[in-house]
Order: sequence, then structure tokens, then C-alpha cells
Amino acid sequence: MIFVQLLKSLDEILFELMSWFVFFPLTLRRVIRHPLTMMRYAEEQLRLPAGEEQYRTTVSPPVMLILTIVISQAIGLAVLGSNPIVRSNQGLAALVSDNTTLLLLRLVLFAIFAVVLATRKVRRSSVELERATLKPAFYAQCYAISPVALLSNVGITAFGHHHPALQVAGTLALVVAIVFYGAVQFRWFRQELGGSVARSAIDALIGIGESFALFVLLALPFV
Repeated sequence: MIFVQLLKSLDEILFELMSWFVFFPLTLRRVIRHPLTMMRYAEEQLRLPAGEEQYRTTVSPPVMLILTIVISQAIGLAVLGSNPIVRSNQGLAALVSDNTTLLLLRLVLFAIFAVVLATRKVRRSSVELERATLKPAFYAQCYAISPVALLSNVGITAFGHHHPALQVAGTLALVVAIVFYGAVQFRWFRQELGGSVARSAIDALIGIGESFALFVLLALPFV
């Protein structure tokens, strides 16, 4: 009986893993083409019953971010080999001894953007900041940061290559990621809070600035 239950569990796990090969690219395309629609969708799905009713045609936002970091790290390993942080024994980099811990570090660093911007949105709204109000905004931001994380990591990888053309392409990718993210955040704050153009731009700039400052503060000890 236990063996049968184990097989059923493995069946569900295998299907879930394989379904990501189908729904990850579909979700990524939808986020890139219609970021605000997908951010709204992320929040709306949380109102449905938990389990199979949620995110039936997409990858859930946190899983989307995790898969994005995994793919971007795999590209980096294929192009440049092992990461300098893994090879280093200086400072906190000594704690990052393999690709798994590097993956966790990258995930935390990019998730900072999601949680900081989600927190700012909730605080600027007329609701109390608590888990129930933060979660929908965080899920929405996980969708928003996913293509940015992929594009920026690929850009950094290309920039670190010795070929000049790849370095130019890497720089361009980073610029596109920054412009895309800034535009999405501006439109999101404008849509969610109904503020003026100037107020929405300020909210977006402050949120991104705070996120980037925390990103650098946490990343520097590992460099």
C-alpha cells in the first residue's frame, strides 16, 4: 500500500515537472507581451481555491522566478563555466561552495525586487501591511521580475565573454532589461494606485532604487 502511494506521488511529481517544459515558455511569452495583464492575473488566481484551480494554464509566479534563475544559471555555466563566486574563498563567498548555493543566492537577490516593490505598493494603498495583503502583490512582482532576471543574467554572461560582439549584446540586453522593468513598474503603480504620472514615476523609481540598494548590499560581501 505504501509502495502504491509512493508511485502515485511520483506520478504527480513527474507530471508537474514535465508540464513546466510546456507552460514555462508560454507563461514567459505572456509576461513579456502583456506584463500588467499577467500581474493582475497572478493576483486574481489567489482568490480561487488552492490547488489545481490556481494557475491551470501557467506556471505559478514563484515557480516562474525559480525556473528563470535555474535557466539563466545553466546558460552561464554553459558559456563561462563555473562562476567566480563559487571558485572564491574570500569573505562570504566561501559559503557559496557549489552551484546549488549560488542558485539560492541568486534567487534571494532577485526576489528582493519582488518583495520590496510589493511592500511599497501595499503601503501606498489604503490597506494594512500583512501577509494576506502582501502575497498578491508579491506574486504579481514575481512575474514582473522573471524576464528581467533572465535577460540581465544572460546579459551579464554575454558581457563576461571575451568576444566583443557578445559583450555589446550583453550590454544591450542589460539596457533592455532596465527599460522594460522601469516601464512595467511605472504602469503598475499608475494602474494600481491611480496616481498622477509624476507620483507613479516617483513610486517606481523609489521602489526600484530601494530594491537595487538592497541587492548591492547583500551581493557585495559575496564578490
